[in-house]
Amino acid sequence: MAPEREFSSFRDPAGELFWQAGAIYRGINRCYERQFRTALQSGLLEGCVADRLLLPFEVVDAAHSRYVALLKPRQLSFISYPYEWSFDQLKDAAIVTLELHLRALRHGMLLKDASAFNIQMVDGRPCLIDHLSFDLASEHSVWPAYGQFCRHFLAPLALMAYVDLGLGRLLQTHIDGVPLDLAARLLPRRTRLRPGLLMHLHLHARLVHKHGSSGRKVAARPLSPESMAAIASSLLALIEKLSPRRQATEWSSYYSDTNYSAAAFSAKERTVRELVQASAARTVWDIGANDGHFSRVIRDLADEIVSIDVDPRAVNSNYLQCRRNDIRNIVPLLADINNPTPALGFANRERRALCERGRPDLILALALVHHLAISNNLPFAYIAEFLAAQCRSLVIEFVPKSDSQVQRLLLNRRDIFDDYTEEHFREAFSAAFAILERRAIPSSDRSLYLMRSKASEQRSKNR
Repeated sequence: MAPEREFSSFRDPAGELFWQAGAIYRGINRCYERQFRTALQSGLLEGCVADRLLLPFEVVDAAHSRYVALLKPRQLSFISYPYEWSFDQLKDAAIVTLELHLRALRHGMLLKDASAFNIQMVDGRPCLIDHLSFDLASEHSVWPAYGQFCRHFLAPLALMAYVDLGLGRLLQTHIDGVPLDLAARLLPRRTRLRPGLLMHLHLHARLVHKHGSSGRKVAARPLSPESMAAIASSLLALIEKLSPRRQATEWSSYYSDTNYSAAAFSAKERTVRELVQASAARTVWDIGANDGHFSRVIRDLADEIVSIDVDPRAVNSNYLQCRRNDIRNIVPLLADINNPTPALGFANRERRALCERGRPDLILALALVHHLAISNNLPFAYIAEFLAAQCRSLVIEFVPKSDSQVQRLLLNRRDIFDDYTEEHFREAFSAAFAILERRAIPSSDRSLYLMRSKASEQRSKNR
């Protein structure tokens, strides 16, 4: 099978990614041979892999290829993007990036790229996936990735810390990082009183604006590796002190405001586990996961769980709980299933849409359908068709109109949802799914369903 180049791999002349026989490889071009050999032979790459800072890889036989070296990295089944991360996910990614740069400087190298898109959440923590991000420190008089780091990490983190947690999504519209002048205008004036933010963001933004409009090449003062390390250490101290803005979000206290009794909630946990186990799923997308409680309930039943919610505080709580308990197979993700992350970049092919990044064995949709049907006016048939196209099996909770959570949604609006009944729910979902099992949740009017996608069955027959 002929190799197929990964479309998004066109920016770095040092090498490229390509697909072959379902696996991704990284080819290293001759212009990067000296840098790669130095990083390899100095022990830099080996040490970073051992400390879970760099994605594991193996050097494979490059004979008969046009590359000077060929790498086969550990294969990742799901890719997330920085605009889908919570505050602490992005903060930890920033810290890993700076730690890599500081470690490279101790090996006579530096990090030439500081793009947040070079980081992935691997085994529950951020990890660099671009093995060609290192360069010889002797080739540079300044840290070439300084501005990129500030745009990709410092600016969005500062905005999430001082203005609004949702502003991390600016990385979706500014895929080369949040412009520093924009961040400086949005931040409150008191941030100028913090020396780190004053130097690395506000004054930095002013200098970029001044020299960017001058039309002249900037003659920067050469920096020693020690000075570069001092800048990185200053950024590290600044980033470590940032904390997410304390703000109330719509669903951050969902589980403390539930209408379940303790007995009903325990029964729901048991039933969810039984239905997930019956599905024999190895990959799960938990949509509307809130703080990831049920993702953690089933964590031992699946190899990978993508735990999706629209609430930035809930997603951050999920990430912190997974980090604290060293849970490695859950990927907390900030996304709105009513408006899924689109494809982005040149030709809309550099960053894939959420729905293009995998088809899980199972979708878990607990306490979700009433939000889609009532808050967003989505017909049951639309919801069923969308979910059936994404998965093989579905565990979904139906919440009737008598439930207090549904009544809460209807509190300040006219009830126009005559079709919002369990009968219509079953009818609409039966068109897209085979209903395998229904379980009533004790001490509750709610029910749980296990379904099998008819589209998935058809895809299996067509293979």
